[in-house]
Amino acid sequence: MNLKTIRRAAVPGVAALALLMSACGASNESGSGDDNNDSAGLSGTLKGGGATSQEKAQEAWKTAFQGKNTGLTVDYQLLGSTDGRNQFIAKALSFAGSDSYLKDEDLTKAKERCDGNIVEVPAYISSIAVAYNLPGVDELNLDADTLAKIFDNKITKWNDPAIAAQNDGVDLPDLKITPVHRSDDSGTTKNFTDYLNKVAPDSWKYEAEDAFPVSGGLSAEGTSGVVKSITDTEGVIGYADASQTGDLKHVSVKVGDAYVAPSPEGAAKTVEVSPVVEGRDATDIAVDVDRTTTEAGAYPVILLSYLIACEKYDDKAEADNVKGYFEYIVSDEGQAEAADFAGSAKLAPETAKKVQDIVAGISAK
Repeated sequence: MNLKTIRRAAVPGVAALALLMSACGASNESGSGDDNNDSAGLSGTLKGGGATSQEKAQEAWKTAFQGKNTGLTVDYQLLGSTDGRNQFIAKALSFAGSDSYLKDEDLTKAKERCDGNIVEVPAYISSIAVAYNLPGVDELNLDADTLAKIFDNKITKWNDPAIAAQNDGVDLPDLKITPVHRSDDSGTTKNFTDYLNKVAPDSWKYEAEDAFPVSGGLSAEGTSGVVKSITDTEGVIGYADASQTGDLKHVSVKVGDAYVAPSPEGAAKTVEVSPVVEGRDATDIAVDVDRTTTEAGAYPVILLSYLIACEKYDDKAEADNVKGYFEYIVSDEGQAEAADFAGSAKLAPETAKKVQDIVAGISAK
């Protein structure tokens, strides 16, 4: 489904989601973005948790928001997307961060937890970098088929002919490849395995899952654990949110006839050409990322991370705290903070307005 098709979609209030994200440097011109950020009087502790990919963005958001609301403590726990969703459903958290939208079974449970509609809105988009530690190799091109075989332990040496064929003139060492994956259930894993499954189905036979489906290699907990494993050991390759990979080198993945490095602009381009999920409530925005796009400049190994909450809460203070924090995150200021601190793409103006309107409806019953 392309942009024109999305504009004809029959989902009220979501038809323009093709404009979901602008590149990191683009300006968010939504008129209501910064007017209601100072939620004076908020207090207590707001408990959230989930996606570790949001770590840097959450640091920036909560620091700025707590500065505006000195009586409030935002406690965002780095649990991974799956545990974040589960603990939100169990009422242990007031909100969750998730690198994948709620599927039908969890969506039903979440609505039961909220005794009504949920709020599920995009807040953070970033490339998933395939990072590697290979001294002397500063640039590396790999297609999805080769990546699938590497992470399925089918290609085991860095000078394998399949790698060499895509990297003419690069001196590849006769060194063992050590793939590292997340040991915990992770939305980043689900997005990465979704890419492999959609783009290289002949070589990657596994469905997209929060748990990495292949044994062997290294495993590490959380984004930081994967990054540390790559940093510490030569020959290691792994996947992690690009904003947290620091000075590690990144693979350029094949898109159409070109090889594309991870970037906010490339991630935004992929979302722009991706279809929305039909049949959702007006308070629920979800996108099926088009991993197979050949759009020039698109980088399809991305995560689109959501905030999940109830539209209505039993407790007014809880509702006010969730609403206030979400309003800041999706405001012009909040999106700029994440872009500057975490290297993410901003919500595009048209979608920012939709998200802001949904968040404004969070209240007590």
